[in-house]
Amino acid sequence: MRKYPQLKSHQRNLFCFVCVVGTASNHSLLFKMLKAVILIGGPQKGTRFRPLSFEVPKPLFPVAGVPMLQHHIEACAKVPNMKEILLIGFYQPNEELTRFLSNVQQEFKISIRYLQEYAALGTGGGIYHFRDQIIAGGPQAFFVFNADVCSAFPLTEMLSFQKEDGEPKSFVILGTTANRKQSLNYGCIVENEETNEVLHYVEKPSTFVSDIINCGIYLFNPEIFQHIGTVFQKNQQDMLLEEPNNGWHRAEAIRLEQDVFAALAGQGKLYVYKTLQFWSQIKSAGSAIYASRLYLNQYHKSHPERLASNKDRGPKIRGNVYIHPTANIDPTAVDHSCVLNSIVGWDSTIGKWARVEGTPSDPNPNDPYAKIDSETLFREGKLTPSITILGCNVSIPREVIILNSIVLPHKDLNRSFKNQIIL
Repeated sequence: MRKYPQLKSHQRNLFCFVCVVGTASNHSLLFKMLKAVILIGGPQKGTRFRPLSFEVPKPLFPVAGVPMLQHHIEACAKVPNMKEILLIGFYQPNEELTRFLSNVQQEFKISIRYLQEYAALGTGGGIYHFRDQIIAGGPQAFFVFNADVCSAFPLTEMLSFQKEDGEPKSFVILGTTANRKQSLNYGCIVENEETNEVLHYVEKPSTFVSDIINCGIYLFNPEIFQHIGTVFQKNQQDMLLEEPNNGWHRAEAIRLEQDVFAALAGQGKLYVYKTLQFWSQIKSAGSAIYASRLYLNQYHKSHPERLASNKDRGPKIRGNVYIHPTANIDPTAVDHSCVLNSIVGWDSTIGKWARVEGTPSDPNPNDPYAKIDSETLFREGKLTPSITILGCNVSIPREVIILNSIVLPHKDLNRSFKNQIIL
């Protein structure tokens, strides 16, 4: 275990809590070896997923029928020589997370572990804190993912790109193209168009910098920890000058984007691999609906078994539809209710002739580079139209209309609502 001489023994123990589901196999000792790290954040995040995140942690929220994280794990499991997947976050280990990890580890036959941060350490601080765990066994490279992205995950393409032109590229960012206005909401990349080297990196600039944006998916070799370590040492020095007794946390809180990528740009180590395949953030419940549609559109090739199909004496299926295995749909089940652009929580009911509808937050279909906008619940003191969300155990009676509203769990409504949060 790495020693921290500045800390007392009981403080050091805070750093080392590891919730292990299964154990790494001997295969992790093979010379050719890759790992993956998925940054899942913690409970103070995901506020735009409320009230859904009251019932299930955001990383486990179902997108296209499976937990959000499972799409990342499936993509990693297909990569040759992928030996271990590490989840890093500051969720307390709970029954749902432990059960999920156990299930996916059995299904994909790969070591999957959860490493719990003692506090929110940022996208760079988390991987630096657990660097010994990441480099154990000597991986040649490792992927890092933000959990809240939806993607085709072109991981093998990124590996091929890293090895192009002889000398391997040290660090690769997955990038895509956004329109000029929306690019301001992302990390923007200025590249050398001939070599794809990142010449300049700015996180959420105030003015237009580039239409190439950071997708939150990276491929690093272990040298990245030297560069993160430089930031950590600088943070330590700054803290000693400012507040000598302010603890370890602020020095370890490191952002890959602002603190590391911006410094690496132009040094011949950081490159961007641009993808034309689908990609979107999943910051809100509305974007989860859009992400589900993107994944469902791919299921014809990737998971045809997950798509519902028309069968004799079965319900009529239109479009790409996922039906949970536990759902029982009667072929005559027509009650004339309508649900559009909405998420209906577990154990909720919608009566006959009721209408539950939201405003879609999809990107502009006429702009090939448009991305989904980050939603704000309020604008000028008013609830802005967005998808409708019913929390768990909500009852909508017959002939009631719910439009662009959020209904917290365990509510029995007796009238119609529009543009409201129903507490």
